[in-house]
Amino acid sequence: MRCPSTLLALALLASAASGQNIPKSSPRSLTVPLTLDHNHIVIDVDLLLPDGSTTRLRGWVDNGNPDLWMSQRVAGMIGATLTCDGHTCSAKPPREMMIGGMPITLSDIKAANIPPKSDGVAAEIAPGMSAEINLPSTVLRNYDVLINLPDHEFSIGQPGTLKFNGVKTKMQVSPDTGLIQIPSKIENKNYSLGLDLGSSFSFLSGELFDKLESSHAEWPRMTGAVGPVNSWGTADEPKWRLMRLDRLQYGPLFLTNIAVAEFPKDAAPPFENRGAPSSAGLLGTSALINYRVGIDYAHSTVYFDIGRTFNFPDFDVVGVILRPEADGRFTIIGVADFEGEPSVAVGPDGIQPGDHLLAVDNIPVPGSTMGQVWSQLVGSPGQERQLTIERAGKQFTVIARVRHFLGEATADDESRGKKSKKK
Repeated sequence: MRCPSTLLALALLASAASGQNIPKSSPRSLTVPLTLDHNHIVIDVDLLLPDGSTTRLRGWVDNGNPDLWMSQRVAGMIGATLTCDGHTCSAKPPREMMIGGMPITLSDIKAANIPPKSDGVAAEIAPGMSAEINLPSTVLRNYDVLINLPDHEFSIGQPGTLKFNGVKTKMQVSPDTGLIQIPSKIENKNYSLGLDLGSSFSFLSGELFDKLESSHAEWPRMTGAVGPVNSWGTADEPKWRLMRLDRLQYGPLFLTNIAVAEFPKDAAPPFENRGAPSSAGLLGTSALINYRVGIDYAHSTVYFDIGRTFNFPDFDVVGVILRPEADGRFTIIGVADFEGEPSVAVGPDGIQPGDHLLAVDNIPVPGSTMGQVWSQLVGSPGQERQLTIERAGKQFTVIARVRHFLGEATADDESRGKKSKKK
């Protein structure tokens, strides 16, 4: 009979041979780098595979969504069986995920949603993103969370383990979903606005948007989801209305020049199902890009710690509206107007809906994330970008200028030459 110490040593050797790590102890809190990809917060996560090894994936921190999503590739890797109804698929979720060696339990999740294949290609959990799994509000609500946007860091810990700084306010947390609402004011009227750092942009209900637009003709506005608003390339994004609010009180914060879009009327879930019957919209990452946002779910408290005061030129972009495809291509679905005219040349020698964007300044686009493509389309107003376009199997170039959308016109904007040439 072997002695206990010998048995333990053999067990550890067997575990190492199988690729499974047995940590001596798991951290109760930790901080990892985050990537801002088109204002989406993406981190590295690890999943345990059936053979005992682990695989590293990109995970989307999505506190504005109660549902767990994972790609078909991930479902296959963990050996999950898919159940599909034609529109979406579902499968048993993994038991847990690891962030920097800390196990994050998924025991509250009964099923994971999985996008079905499109034209034989397995889709990612969100178009134009690198993430293959998300961290929804139903998971995050069990922890302390600190999202440090200025320093690109994400911290998570057991309740009571993170230290929060900055001004604080009480938040309303849905006991069913973990979705957050913050008491807010616009023009001295009380509203409830969601805190959704899974959203790249901020939205208001159609009713409130109409009310503010009709009473403030002087506020900058436009039509067309360009730049950070170009989320997923849905068919209605070329018609989305955008506006820049002069002032907004969000809990203890007084925010100015906040760009918002009208919440799509057919989008789900509706605001009234986001945890507060009076919800009038949500603030996304773009509105809080200068802050460290600490979420103390256990005490229904959120902290805002300002890290910088830089005003990002969020709408100095080329005015195309894109749809990322499952095969990695990007389709142009529209062109936004600028001062009453198309911001990029349109027509037979310009851009038409359905064209594919192949490159920006000779840098290939297919296979990129939405954030990577838009990083090539930003610039200073008046700068030119060479767009390589494909239509009906033929390629040609269009010279497009960066425009200063949702703001006062600049001197460079006023000289708006357009030119294109066929290859």
